[in-house]
Amino acid sequence: MKVCIVSDSHDHRPLLEAAVRAAKAEGAEAVLHCGDVVAPSTLSVLKPLGLPVHVIYGNNSGDLYMMTRIASAPANQVTFYGQDAGLELGGRRIFLVHYPHYARAMATTGDWDLVCCGHDHEARIELLDNIKGGKTPVVNPGTVGGVAAPATYVLGDLDTMTFVIRDVELEATGEPLAAP
Repeated sequence: MKVCIVSDSHDHRPLLEAAVRAAKAEGAEAVLHCGDVVAPSTLSVLKPLGLPVHVIYGNNSGDLYMMTRIASAPANQVTFYGQDAGLELGGRRIFLVHYPHYARAMATTGDWDLVCCGHDHEARIELLDNIKGGKTPVVNPGTVGGVAAPATYVLGDLDTMTFVIRDVELEATGEPLAAP
């Protein structure tokens, strides 16, 4: 199963939509959003794409009441977890949290197959030793909103546990974007 991992969209709808659209074109079947959506209505650009969206809040959380209402609407594809989430997709145990230090700590437990985070707008993929003798990937997709950094997302394959950082490109230009 492939997933689109994003974070820190900060209301930049065209960039969020472009990232998820590109990931879907490459086979992504779900979206993992690691926080800082800000306005919950930002997620509306994903509805036409038909993918389930798993989202937590970050430190720029916006209207949490409205996020809860959006997530509880009938026939909605958004699942809102709160400050963090433990979920299973594609047979993998996945933990979502906004903060990198919290993500690294959770990865070291060995309880998760994948830990995803955001916050610092620095896209990176780390493989951390855990206390069970294995290694846990920690994926930070950077900022899909292009806030003070290039707009990026991660395309992940949960079958092979491989992750690739991708630049967000708007179809009109084909150029990587950074918001002001």
